[in-house]
Amino acid sequence: MSGVGGKETEDSGTTEQLQRDRDRERERDLKELLEWFRQNEKLPKEIEPLLLRRFYQCMFGNVEETQKLIEVNYALRNRHPHLFIQRDPLDADSRRTFDYADILPLPGLTPEKYKVSLYCFRDFEATKMHHTEDTRAFFMVSDCRFVTPDDPGNPEILSEGEVQIFDMKGTTMRHISRLTISTLRAYIKFLQLAFPVRLRAIHMVNCPTYLDRIVSVVKPFISEEVFKLIRFHTVSMESLYEFVPRAMLPEEYGGGAGSLETLRTQTQKTLVEHRDYLMNPNHWVVEKTEKRNGNSWRFFK
Repeated sequence: MSGVGGKETEDSGTTEQLQRDRDRERERDLKELLEWFRQNEKLPKEIEPLLLRRFYQCMFGNVEETQKLIEVNYALRNRHPHLFIQRDPLDADSRRTFDYADILPLPGLTPEKYKVSLYCFRDFEATKMHHTEDTRAFFMVSDCRFVTPDDPGNPEILSEGEVQIFDMKGTTMRHISRLTISTLRAYIKFLQLAFPVRLRAIHMVNCPTYLDRIVSVVKPFISEEVFKLIRFHTVSMESLYEFVPRAMLPEEYGGGAGSLETLRTQTQKTLVEHRDYLMNPNHWVVEKTEKRNGNSWRFFK
């Protein structure tokens, strides 16, 4: 008995030591990355620690690959400032988007530690869709989520990936005709090359009978790798439950995460709380080298 007990203690001690070593390595790497970030003229002045951790985890702790991902992220942001920088969650464009559509990070994590987000129409009138403004709102919600703990009860736990649910109820070809190709290209490119979390799955629910026509429009802009992540649920919500726990879904989707209205209120509250962060150029704007002098921010005049 004592021999077995001793082995368990030894194994436990070894495991704990390995974890401590990994934690020290992570802290060392994050400190190195933060210093690199601050000195890199291709990047903004500031980054939230939690966002930096997400980049690092997305690249499985590889410092060099993390640096590449960060540079691509901010390069694309600054190439498309109308989507990623010139924004305000309380302006008229944003209010128009949030009045007709829901962009909702859902509470909790899946058993695989994936974060789930839901996107759906509240109003099906196609003329209320403004693709570029709606995409900007999507990235505002995402940027807020990336600096918010995935599990408030255990802020050290980070999601291992992203699952997106698009509810296609009410979607018509009139909606598809309002897509802006340049915006769609930028959105897909950012998701594929620059997102600070790994995209694990995209679920399309309540798919219409003319789904093939919709797919034919957007597929040319989606890489084969990403297209393989898409699952189309054409019959019922039951097939979605095989991938996303019902407890994480809103009540309107047969789940136990509260009503859409409650989740909407929480998301809007988070956006307001992070408004200064979203609009602070220090976090997003890459200055030209000759303008890095500490008093040259003129992005928002």
